[in-house]
Amino acid sequence: MAPNTGAQQGLLMHGFGTGAEQVAGVFRSALNAAAGLPGAAIEIVIQGPAVADLADDGGLARPVADALERGVSVLACENSMRSAAVDSHRLLSGVAPVPSAVVHLAKRQWEGWAYVRL
Repeated sequence: MAPNTGAQQGLLMHGFGTGAEQVAGVFRSALNAAAGLPGAAIEIVIQGPAVADLADDGGLARPVADALERGVSVLACENSMRSAAVDSHRLLSGVAPVPSAVVHLAKRQWEGWAYVRL
């Protein structure tokens, strides 16, 4: 499928891990990208057990707040949330669920977004 040249392009960052320490680098890299790509749309998608750290009692509150403050969107895979027993109402403020990280990643790439997995 060819990229949609009329769609907004951006940077999609994919974090997969078992906990906050494994995906913390995604947040640091997103802040660096936001500084280096002013005006670009940037999304972080967290997949795997690390989605539990996107909950209000998880270990990613500060990195999420910093990312949101810089205009970076933070998304949580609902498939992973089900596996980790995380309800969407427990997600940190500003974190949005997506039904499937894999589907979201594919759609963004088809729209012409750059993809980075960390």
